[in-house]
This record gives sequence, C-alpha cells and structure tokens, in this order.
Amino acid sequence: MGARKYNKYGNHKQVVDGHKFDSKAEAMYYGQLKWLLQTKQIKGFKMQQRYLLQEGFKKNGKTYRKIEYVADFEVEKLDGTIEIIDIKGTVTKEFLIKRKLFERHIWILLKYDRDRGFVEVS
Repeated sequence: MGARKYNKYGNHKQVVDGHKFDSKAEAMYYGQLKWLLQTKQIKGFKMQQRYLLQEGFKKNGKTYRKIEYVADFEVEKLDGTIEIIDIKGTVTKEFLIKRKLFERHIWILLKYDRDRGFVEVS
C-alpha cells in the first residue's frame, strides 16, 4: 500500500468524484453540498473559486503581485445569495488577514466536530 499524503497541517488529502480535497472534512462537506443540491435546498455550488483581494501594482520600480484567496466552496442559496464557505482545522494568521480583506462578502468558516458535525467558527 502506498504512503498516505498529508498537507502541511496534518490533514489527509481525499479524492471524491475525481476532485481533490485538502482534508476529510472538506470532502465530507462536498458530499453534504451534493445532497443539498439533489434535494433542491440550494441552487448550486462551485469549488475552489478565486477572489481578487488586491490588484497587482508597481511602486518605486518594485512589482507587487496580486493577492487572491481561493475559497473551498461558493454556495448559491435558493434566494440567490452567495455564501463563501471554507473548511478549516487550523486558522492561520495569513487566513485571518485575508478574511479581513474579504469580509464584505458573506463568509462562513466551518470546522468539523465529531460530536456536532459542521460548526461555524467566528
């Protein structure tokens, strides 16, 4: 049997329906979204959507690259609103900065709890 692949936070990568997920919890949430779509509780969802947080620019001869955030899921609810969903086991300083830049969107951060299922992290 081959070696298991883990990301830098110790999560075991998963493949479901040909899609690669960074964690088991993220793969489980994908399954939940598929069920919500099938039962017509959401209009749709997208995975790994990129959002521009800051344009690239030049200043004093130095080039600064654009800053993007790649969210785990973008969910379109029945009323047409869009929620940005991220599944995190570890909240990093980098994530907190990007979240602040992205706060104008409807943003939901979830963590999987074995006893309670997916719970929102504030």
